[in-house]
Amino acid sequence: MSSIKILKNFLAITRHKSVAAAAREIGLTAAAAGQQLQQLEQEIGIELFDRTKRSLTLNSHGRSLIEPIQEIIARYEALGSNLKTNLSGTIVLGALVSTLMGAFGKTLNELKHNYPELEIKLIAGLSSNFLDQVIDGSLDAAIVTESPFALPQNVQWTELYKEPMILIYPSTPKSKKGSGSTDKPLPFIRFERNTWTGHLVDQTIRANKLKIQDGMELNSVEAIIELVRQGLGYSIVPKLANIAWASDRQLKIQELPGKAIYRKVGLLERKKHGRQNITLAIKQHFLSTL
Repeated sequence: MSSIKILKNFLAITRHKSVAAAAREIGLTAAAAGQQLQQLEQEIGIELFDRTKRSLTLNSHGRSLIEPIQEIIARYEALGSNLKTNLSGTIVLGALVSTLMGAFGKTLNELKHNYPELEIKLIAGLSSNFLDQVIDGSLDAAIVTESPFALPQNVQWTELYKEPMILIYPSTPKSKKGSGSTDKPLPFIRFERNTWTGHLVDQTIRANKLKIQDGMELNSVEAIIELVRQGLGYSIVPKLANIAWASDRQLKIQELPGKAIYRKVGLLERKKHGRQNITLAIKQHFLSTL
């Protein structure tokens, strides 16, 4: 039967949709990666990809094997993990940059201190992108906001903490050039609508019956806060834990006028994967610090 390395090669090819790109990831030549794929297909007696001279497309047989192969690899990598007293090895985590500015940043630092043999590789991005990467195994897990949609059955999300959504205004709104008047309403700087946080902002606006005049749309909480500091508009953002809001002379903070809305942040992972001992420790350690 195929070795674990051959199974990992198959998963890498399904992620990258390219033998050459998969080979670079796992440290093989393209020829060796191609030979391992052919060996796997010969051993199970089924072609897993539809091939042309220029493309390689995963077929229905290949798609049906992704989850079972992920489970085989997870079981293999979990061997002996329950016998270890200290966490070690590598976990690849997706993380919103804003979560590192929030409560998760402190927990991450404490984990690194308590488990020096544990290597945590962080990849920045958006929650919606992380979902696909967790499913296909590119990420072991991700720190994301709660999804506004139902999640696939093979993944789970565990809430770690929540942050209140707040209104932020510049202390000194920027006036038009040559005019000292700042009576004109500030434009609203909106988090990108089609993201999970963007859906939450829309929910906040509707729940509080706010009337807004859209100005700009960005997919970065940090960039939005900075633009508000510069007086270019106002916004609704989560109240991040590691920002000194009270002492920021360039910002004014206002609680929502009606219903309080919270951004819930948690850990997204497959229900079965090879780093569950680490993700369990992350959840337990994080929750114990709240």
